[in-house]
Amino acid sequence: MGSIERDSESVRYIRFQSPHRNSRGHFTGVFGLVNNLAREGRLSEQQEAFRRRNNRWYDAAYPNPSTVDPDIYDDDINPGAAAWFKPSATHLLDRVPGYLEILSAHGIDCRALRSVDPGRVVYEDAAQIVVVPHAPEAATARESTADRK
Repeated sequence: MGSIERDSESVRYIRFQSPHRNSRGHFTGVFGLVNNLAREGRLSEQQEAFRRRNNRWYDAAYPNPSTVDPDIYDDDINPGAAAWFKPSATHLLDRVPGYLEILSAHGIDCRALRSVDPGRVVYEDAAQIVVVPHAPEAATARESTADRK
């Protein structure tokens, strides 16, 4: 398992997502990917315990943007909106590898993206931003060399 770069001045924001578009044409994030496995009943007891415990921890550790703005992920208002961690949110990033391990155990790809400008910011708090991504040809996000499988 690769480490998450935190010291690079050129990296401002970090996102973990599927390399494949979902049925809505978006890239599902790491938490959504694991939650989908849970909804499908595919997690082991240990994986489900991890997911529940850590989802509760994340819910308590930082705001859910959709509770602040219920329309934040509305495709008509903010098409393709996606959340990115701020690299300063190390306490949040430290728990991501457990989610990546679950995905890897199920053969689900998840990529780490890093960008100084992932899109138009529509929400921001101390730990994260939510952006409407730039058009693909203008995107500055780059895939990590540590793809997860």
